[in-house]
Amino acid sequence: MDDRYRLVVTDLVRAQAPVVMGVLNVTPDSFSDGGRYADLDAAVAHGVGLRAEGAALVDVGGESTRPGADRVDPATEAARVLPVIRELAAAGVAVSIDTSRASVAEAALTAGATVVNDVSGGLADPDMARVVRDAGCPWVLMHWRGHSRGMRELTTYTDVVADVRAELGRRVDEALAAGVAADRIIVDPGLGFAKTAAHNWELSARLPELVALGFPLLFGASRKSYLGRLLADADGEPRPTADREAATAATSLLAVAAGAWGVRVHDVRGTADALAVWQATGRPRLVAEPAARRAGRDGAEPGGAGVPAVGAAGPVGRQQSEPAR
Repeated sequence: MDDRYRLVVTDLVRAQAPVVMGVLNVTPDSFSDGGRYADLDAAVAHGVGLRAEGAALVDVGGESTRPGADRVDPATEAARVLPVIRELAAAGVAVSIDTSRASVAEAALTAGATVVNDVSGGLADPDMARVVRDAGCPWVLMHWRGHSRGMRELTTYTDVVADVRAELGRRVDEALAAGVAADRIIVDPGLGFAKTAAHNWELSARLPELVALGFPLLFGASRKSYLGRLLADADGEPRPTADREAATAATSLLAVAAGAWGVRVHDVRGTADALAVWQATGRPRLVAEPAARRAGRDGAEPGGAGVPAVGAAGPVGRQQSEPAR
């Protein structure tokens, strides 16, 4: 295994302090900052700035995954991300590649990325497990039910937390069966991906049930529309995307206090400041840390991924899913 991946596992995956992942979308159509960093120099400067503000990882993505978004071809996606990754890696910035394509992930790792952040949890491209296994790099497995254009039709759950937990457990089991090392796996509940606002709040409130899977958990609520609706004005107009940073920092802090390993955010400084305050007050937790999470964090192999479903909240009706990436 490449030493750079070993260092990432040691320094980040097993980190005692919460990890902040800064978002760098180099797309023309992402829901939050589409087109803002399409220029190479602007993208690299922003990535370096995110690192300076406290990002342990800069997550570079070249394909929008917002609901309804059209897919781009692999060559276009690669052309967007690879020059940025090369420049950031040369500047000493730790980079993750946000992609569901094995070919893009493999090229990104060659260019200097050290983590694969796969929104499909390995479902979109069956070759992704091989790429990750052979590289030995960390792999973020996100809960996913389908590509962006069809995700609004996939929001029916019996109990969203139990169902997400069970489906994530299956993704983990598949990764392990493919030969991916347990200490390379990170899970993400996928807020906004085939989820309604109610689902997002339920997943946030019951996050310890997902942490109990025993793998580091990445939480990403940054700027999402359910926060905008919560903060709507007197006329019911949602809070503009760029003005949801305080809410993002609050949700990120609560997630870490509930046991999340890391948070994925656009505004790194605001979240890093909130987490610094939390750490200065003794890192109080909202709940006791599950034994399985402690074991995984301390280096022991996490427990079985196929955790049984918990609770039965009753059917949740189909509603519009939230803008995601």
